Amino acid sequence: MTLFPLPAFSDNYIWILHNGERALVVDPGEAPGVKDWLTQRGLSLDTIFITHHHADHTGGVTSLRETTGARVIGPAGEPMPEPLRRVAAGDTVHALGMAFEVLEVPGHTSGHIAFFAANAGGVPLLFCGDTLFSAGCGRLFEGTPAQMLDSLSRLAALPESTQVCCTHEYTLSNLRFALEVEPDNSALVAYAEKCQQQRDRNLPTLPSSIGVEKAINPFLRSHVPTVERSARAHQTDSAPGPLGVFTALRAWKNVFQ
Repeated sequence: MTLFPLPAFSDNYIWILHNGERALVVDPGEAPGVKDWLTQRGLSLDTIFITHHHADHTGGVTSLRETTGARVIGPAGEPMPEPLRRVAAGDTVHALGMAFEVLEVPGHTSGHIAFFAANAGGVPLLFCGDTLFSAGCGRLFEGTPAQMLDSLSRLAALPESTQVCCTHEYTLSNLRFALEVEPDNSALVAYAEKCQQQRDRNLPTLPSSIGVEKAINPFLRSHVPTVERSARAHQTDSAPGPLGVFTALRAWKNVFQ
């Protein structure tokens, strides 16, 4: 299996997984770039996964489906470009000979889902849309902090070797915030240096991994004392417990420059 993050718009990635003949495309916000990429490599489009309804993730679906005949699979509870197979938590989807478990991860949108394969060419693989970013998480456009914290906790429980395929190149800006929260986190400092080197070479910082994110992502670390102290220093009236810490972090990140 070959995994490729196809850049789109200013900072999106359309993920493409293929076996040399057939391809799976995730969250295609636009179609021309996908069509060109597949044509240049002689690949046929088999399946399209959609994680949530935002246009920068769905804008190319109709054109790709109509020109390739690919089947489309997306969340049960959100407006989607019809026709498609709608799936929810507990469903299993098979594509390219692999089994993907559907996870419900609301917060960024109310019906957001993720696709997890325990074995994708020898490694676990997660397509998480805009729920989890490297060193960050999605804004809460439709969900609550409690929903997002629960969703992120569900993802953090996946195997640490899981490849995390986020759909935006937000890593450097997220890392600036993470370093403000935890400036003495040596794993975070080293990761920030690595990611800066990647971007300096015009290379993606993704995929990340669950293990890396648990070590450096403040939104997966609301239970860590250093993160809690920073969050509560910034928002002194925050509620007790990890949810209060997470809520304070998300509010802080929303206004962080």
